[in-house]
Amino acid sequence: MRTFANVQELKAAVGEKFGPTEWQTVTQDQVNLFADATHDHQWIHVDVDRAKEGPFGGTIAHGYLTLSLLPSLMFELVKVDGIAMAVNFGLNKVRFPRPVPVGARIRAAGELSDVKGTPAGYLSTLKMTIEIEGERRAACVAEVLILYVPAE
Repeated sequence: MRTFANVQELKAAVGEKFGPTEWQTVTQDQVNLFADATHDHQWIHVDVDRAKEGPFGGTIAHGYLTLSLLPSLMFELVKVDGIAMAVNFGLNKVRFPRPVPVGARIRAAGELSDVKGTPAGYLSTLKMTIEIEGERRAACVAEVLILYVPAE
């Protein structure tokens, strides 16, 4: 993890890469809970027996589940001190080049591409890539926007 004393130090790090994080396994329980939370019970995610005969040879994580893991993964990469809060400001681009099979291990890396001052604080853009162990193509690539509000 890279810790910055303040947003000015973060701004000076534009262009730097962070990570990767530790590997974590995507479980069927995670997928089932996500399906319940989002009401997306498509068989490729939750029907283990049917999915064995499907196009992926087993169940896969929802793309949005993979995306939802980004905040916890980012906390392993970057920490900024001297702020009142960090707020999820949204995403610029999101792609899911490869599905994540249940049971696969994933990890993330990031590249800080921008930090700019705004009236509300400092808006950072972090290009995050979630990779799957043993796979050439990434599971998810996203430009994550985080607003850092300096402490008063």
